[in-house]
Amino acid sequence: MTLDDLRRAAVARTLFPPTTLQTALDRLGFVQADPIRAPARAQDLTLRHRVADYRAGDLERRYVDLDIHEDVFVNYGFVTGAVQALMHPRRGPSPWKPGQGRRVKALLAFVRSQGAVHPREVDRHFSHGTVTNYWGGSSNATTHLLDAMHYRGLLRVARRDAGIRIYTAHEHSAVKDDAATRRAHLDALTDVLVNLYGPLPATSLAVVIRRLRYAAPHWSDELTRTQQRAKRRLAHARLDGVDWYWSPDHDVANDAVDDRVRLLAPFDPVVWDRLRFELLWGWAYRFEAYTPVRKRKLGYYALPLLWRERVIGWGNVSMQEKKLVADVGYVASRPPRDRAFRRALDEELDRIRTFLDLGV
Repeated sequence: MTLDDLRRAAVARTLFPPTTLQTALDRLGFVQADPIRAPARAQDLTLRHRVADYRAGDLERRYVDLDIHEDVFVNYGFVTGAVQALMHPRRGPSPWKPGQGRRVKALLAFVRSQGAVHPREVDRHFSHGTVTNYWGGSSNATTHLLDAMHYRGLLRVARRDAGIRIYTAHEHSAVKDDAATRRAHLDALTDVLVNLYGPLPATSLAVVIRRLRYAAPHWSDELTRTQQRAKRRLAHARLDGVDWYWSPDHDVANDAVDDRVRLLAPFDPVVWDRLRFELLWGWAYRFEAYTPVRKRKLGYYALPLLWRERVIGWGNVSMQEKKLVADVGYVASRPPRDRAFRRALDEELDRIRTFLDLGV
């Protein structure tokens, strides 16, 4: 086992050959979402590498016909029905303030009576006012409560209207809350994480399993035991003093990668774990969209640049006057001299133009 084996495994595991949108979603299980468009949303930038003929916005346009749900996993994003069934129904303390139970019941009854609702319709009906949001600003109280009900599983995002969630009432199948069920569901959720982000160093494995407290808050006291079981049943190797873990059905020593250049989303599974990124590729990638301009080193929305099994730089991509503009930087200060790299980079930029419907 070598570091090159782990690099290839990290790339090959989730950068599978392009397939249909539903098949790609089923293989991933979860796609993290982000609203920033630079030049497209993170979920679209992630899926374009894995879905044949994918165009920016396809996930939103085809959402109603897919087995996919907006929900919280280890972050907010899109989960398949199979993954969602492992997390719900969420139990425990309600994610809304004490005393709001009657309001929740009334709101749920209204949504059921309407079939599908825009938050604005609910607000007109109930006039809930405003609350202070996570960032310290003012949020519409209706939207805040709808979000909490969605997280609890009482509502589902049926579609989006100009980016706004349209909700319908939703009811999850009953699940026994016994020890065997908890173990089975948490182990299965761990497998989704390891398939998505593995091979993982031990520290990262612990971090992602702890983040399952968002997916299944009612089982958060089980997560230490979940991690212990994972370490026993996952494939494992120690390299340069670091313990690595991956799915036992993944033969990491025999992975192969292609000669494509890929500009990856900041939340792409290949680069999502910043510790793993630094261990595998020897430099620190940082997402700087919320970093003050004077402190940025890579750029507002730098996309890590993957060449074969190496992440060798980053690119900032934007549209100006309906033309693609790409500013590429390299860890080694200069691009590889290999002619195949230059050709592969041009092909990647052409793929982005097609993805954005800019033509080639």
